[in-house]
Amino acid sequence: MSENGTHGVPALLSFFVPGLGQIIKGEIFKAIGIWIGLLIGWLLTFVLIGFILVPLIWLWQIYDAYNN
Repeated sequence: MSENGTHGVPALLSFFVPGLGQIIKGEIFKAIGIWIGLLIGWLLTFVLIGFILVPLIWLWQIYDAYNN
């Protein structure tokens, strides 16, 4: 598989399970940070800021899994 083809798999995995693409790439602490950030974001949905924060974290972690 070419170098460009290997970027899509972690991004696809992160689309379905946030942080999984980072784990596949060996970035365990980054995945844990994503999970903590998403947990905090979900908790903040009770004060409405989480409705902005959660999608931003989710999209960023997909982008990160694709590029790094």
